[in-house]
Order: sequence, then C-alpha cells, then structure tokens
Amino acid sequence: VTAEGWFQEEAGTLVWDGGPRWAAASDGIAAGGVLVAVAVAAALLVDPRLAAGSLLGVGIAVWQVMRVRHTSYRVTSRAIWHKQGVVGRTVRRVGLPQVQNTAYSQSVTGSMFGYGTVTVEVAGGRDLKFRRIDDPETVRRTVTDLIEDSDTDRELPGSPEQWRDVLSVIRDLNTAID
Repeated sequence: VTAEGWFQEEAGTLVWDGGPRWAAASDGIAAGGVLVAVAVAAALLVDPRLAAGSLLGVGIAVWQVMRVRHTSYRVTSRAIWHKQGVVGRTVRRVGLPQVQNTAYSQSVTGSMFGYGTVTVEVAGGRDLKFRRIDDPETVRRTVTDLIEDSDTDRELPGSPEQWRDVLSVIRDLNTAID
C-alpha cells in the first residue's frame, strides 16, 4: 500500500498526519554505535575477525531508523489510523464513535523539546498510542474536537411524531403480550 493510499476514501477528510520524531530512533542508533565501537576496538586489540561484530551494530541502527520511518499516524474526519511495520505491515483503524477518551503525556525531556504520547481509549479494544509525536496537546485536542463534533452531528432519524407512533405500537405490543 502506498503512503497516500493506506487509507480508503471512506476514511473521510484528512485532519492530521504525522509520525514519531526521528529522535525516537536515537536509543537504537546509540546502541548500534556502541556495538560498532566495541567491535572495532576488539578487532584492533584482540583479533581482526572481531570487526565483523560491527555489522550487527550497523544493523541495529538501521533497523531503528527504518522502524521510525515506517510508522505513521493519521486522523481523519471519521477515523484514527495507525500504520507500522518494516517487514510486515499492520494498519489499525478506529472509528470516531469507538473513541471513549483521549489523553496525552510528556516526559521531562518531552516537555522541554515539545514531544509526547497521545493515548486514545477505544471501546471494546486496546488503546491506540501515538508515541513521540510533536505537539501532543494539539493532536489530543484535535481528536477530542472531532469526537465532540461527530456527537453533535448525529441526529435521530425521523420526526417526533414518527417516534410517538413507534412508542404507541410498542405499548400496544406490551399490552397484547401481557
């Protein structure tokens, strides 16, 4: 599925699109760098064949970058989407009516540098998390506003007179059953 085609037309109008900031890969890049340094030092001091261990360090760093690059979050007028996966792909869609609550959190460094996690509580399912995104408070507010707008847009079908007729039929059925 292409970057633009990973959600269907039924998804509604695109409201917000993002992903984790590149710093989310920093731990893996640092671990890979340390492994490369240790492998090179071991190759110089002990045995040159130990330099092959640096390939593992490079692999770890590349994997972390690819993991961040292949994670996307999207909010539309009808649903919230989370796509991730380097080798395989997982796409999760949560319709706005399924959303029960939203929250955001920021660590100390997240508060200093403007990133955090938005948590979307889903009725009957596991929570959806947008991790290490820029400006999480605004994203949470955007989702909350969409939910509130969709709640006020829902109207009962039919007129009050039609609903009175339905109530009358139900009362007649209850009387007949008794």
